[in-house]
Formats: sequence, structure tokens, C-alpha cells
Amino acid sequence: MLRFQSIISRIVFLHVVAVVITSILMSVALSWLLSYATVNIHNKAMQDQAATVGEHLRVGPDGRLALNLPSDLLGLYSQAYGRYSYAVIGERGEVLFSSLANHEALFPNDRRTSAIEFLQQRRGDATVSGASVKKTVDGQTVWIQAGEDLANRDVLIDDIVADFYRNVGWITLPILLVLLITDIAIFRRALWPLRQASEIAGSIGPERPGVRLPTGEIPREVRPLVSAVNQGLDRLEQGFRVQRDFTADAAHELRTPLSVLRTRIDILEDPKMRQALRQNVEGMAHIVSQLLDIAELDAFVVKADEKADLRSVASEVAEFVAPLALAQGKDVALSGSTEPVWIKGNAEMLGRAIRNLAENAINHTAPGSTVEFVVEGDGTISVLDEGPGIKDEERNLIFRRFWRRDRRKHGSTGLGLSIVQRIAELHSAVITVENRKPRGARFSLRFAPVTS
Repeated sequence: MLRFQSIISRIVFLHVVAVVITSILMSVALSWLLSYATVNIHNKAMQDQAATVGEHLRVGPDGRLALNLPSDLLGLYSQAYGRYSYAVIGERGEVLFSSLANHEALFPNDRRTSAIEFLQQRRGDATVSGASVKKTVDGQTVWIQAGEDLANRDVLIDDIVADFYRNVGWITLPILLVLLITDIAIFRRALWPLRQASEIAGSIGPERPGVRLPTGEIPREVRPLVSAVNQGLDRLEQGFRVQRDFTADAAHELRTPLSVLRTRIDILEDPKMRQALRQNVEGMAHIVSQLLDIAELDAFVVKADEKADLRSVASEVAEFVAPLALAQGKDVALSGSTEPVWIKGNAEMLGRAIRNLAENAINHTAPGSTVEFVVEGDGTISVLDEGPGIKDEERNLIFRRFWRRDRRKHGSTGLGLSIVQRIAELHSAVITVENRKPRGARFSLRFAPVTS
């Protein structure tokens, strides 16, 4: 069975099949109607001919019937012409008059029971069809038979049918092609609301959770499906909002106990215990901060007229993470463009993305190495480290939430790179990951520059 990916192609194909079947059935019906009309015309003509013959019947002085046909009728019923014939049958079944050479009745099986009867008789190689009409002439009842050789009529029908299909048949294909093109245009116009709805559906996402499919111009047959999709989107938006609110509320609620916990840890007398607990609390505080970032990003929208200086943002991030890097025996460097690099975006969110890249690079760089920020004039910011690099099979995993290569390693939450990817999506930026030689990785974000 044929399978179609397009509903238009499916409808058009089924419509073409329906048109072909309809054309065949119409041809058969027309042929039958033509034959039926021909039979009716033939019967009426034979009835009229019998009545015409009857008009020339007279009763002679001797009381016998006489038939005096004019010359035109004699020629019509002549044996030379051979198409039409007649016979007059008496009350006792005797043949009174006949145009046949053997002076026989046209229809010996004439039952003479009704005023008009249509009969058919096989005579040699010919089939004669006609009518038997009852008539009373001066008190004498006779039955007048008039018939036609069907071979002549069939030839006429064949000529009519052949002429009809020859004159009309050639235009059938162009008509079907025009109908097909018209159908395609009609179907495309009828399905246009669905195309618009699909385009709107493609724009629905976390940044636009409130968008719904329009139902005003949707065809009635498809409207229940569109309404069900909208209801499903309502439920998804509600669940999405509940999850986002829970994440934000939980992160806010955790900040106060963490602050209290920091204060109590600072008064501990054991330095080793105090340092270990402080590291644990800082790790928890970092997770809480990233959860708040995620909750905020889920509802954040970059304004169309926002712009930021990528060079300035990178400089601020480098200054912010420098103490962290120095505390671990690592250096931070900023290179590239010395002039402002204006891009379309939000400066605060850009700073968060670059900071997460920087913290990730610091965590994977060995002591004594350098984490470098490179700002290019085309709107690209790269963060280079000297760590182990990224394996090919891990390229698509590192941006998943809570994914970590080594879960036993302290200080990694698995949220930093997912935040970077989300910020890149909000800014329509392109994020790339490359391995450096001989070792290290390069994370780059390419933003759309501001055109004057």
C-alpha cells in the first residue's frame, strides 16, 4: 500500500483515483443512457410508423380492407431499401398486408392482447425490432406491425458513440490536469491555517511557554486536535512553572541555613575540621547559586535592543576569578582585542556564562598553568585551559545538567556548562569545543555583533 508523507499528496492521489473511477462510471452510464434513449426513440418511431400505415387503411365496396400507401412510404418499406418493414394482421391472425417478400408477419409471436406492444424477432441474420399497434377500421380490428432491422440502428449508434468519444475524449486529459492543479491549490489554501499553526508550534519553548496555537481559522475537523494540544501545553506550562518555582524557592530557603552554618563553622577550634566544613558549605552554596541561575534563566528573555561590551565583560570576569585561580597556584590571562567589542546581549548573563567557563577551566587546569581569555573583534570569546581536554564521546554529554566525568571529584556540580549552553541559546550564540595541542581545551562562544 502506498504511504504518503504529505497529506496534500494523499488527498490529491485519492482524488485522482476517485476522478478516474468516476470518469469510467460516467462513460458506462452515458453509454447505457444513450442505448436507453435510442431504444425509446426507436420504439416511438416504430409506433408512429405503425400509426401512419394504419391511416392508409380503408374498407372497400366489397367490405374488405384495402391499403393504399403513397409513393414515399412504398420506397421506405421497399425490399431494396431493406431497413423498414410492415405487416397488417387480421382478427383471426391472418396476414392481410406485408412488405416482406414472402408476405409473412413481422412478429408471428404477436399476442394481440394490448393496444400497443413492442416486439423483437430474429429473421435470418438480421434482428427486427418494432411495435404492434391495435386499430379498428369501420368495425374491423387489425394489428399493424412496423419494424426496423437493428443492424442499421446499431451502425448508427456505433457512429454516434465513436464520434462522441472522438470529439469529447481528447479533452478529458487536459480537464483532469486542470482539475488536479486546481485541487492542489485548493488543498494548499485549505491547509494553510495548519501550516501557520505548525510554525507557531515550532516557536513554543521554555522562553515562550505561554504561546498557544490559534483555533479561529483551523478547520472544524482538526480543531479538537489543536485544542487538545493547547490543553497539553497548558499542563506542561503549569508543571514547568511549579518546577521552576520549587527550584527557586528551595535555593532561597537554603541560603539562610548556609549562612548560619558558615558562622558556626568559623567558631570551631579545630582548624582542619573548620577548613573541611567550610569547603563543603562553599560547595553547597555554589550549587544553590547555580540553581538560582537556572531558575532565573528559565524565565529570562533577552531584549531586542540590549547590547554589551564583550571585552569589558571578559575583563570583569577575569578579575573576579583571579583570586580563585591564584589560590590554587594558577594564572589568569586576558588577550585579544583591546577595543570594545559590542554584541547583542545582556551583560549580566554574559558574565555568568563566561564565569562558568572560567571556573570549569580552573577546576581542570593543573597548578602552574594558565587559564586564558581571548576576545576577538567578531564577537567571539574563548576560554583556554591546559587540562586533559574533552573526549569525542563526551562532547554531547558535558552540557547536560548534573553530568560529571568524575563524580568523586570535589567542587564539581555538573551545572556550569548547562548554564553556559542555556545562556548561549538565549543569545542565539554558537558554542564550540575544541582540544588544544599538546593538551587542554578551548571553549568558544560566538555572539552576533552590533551593526551600526
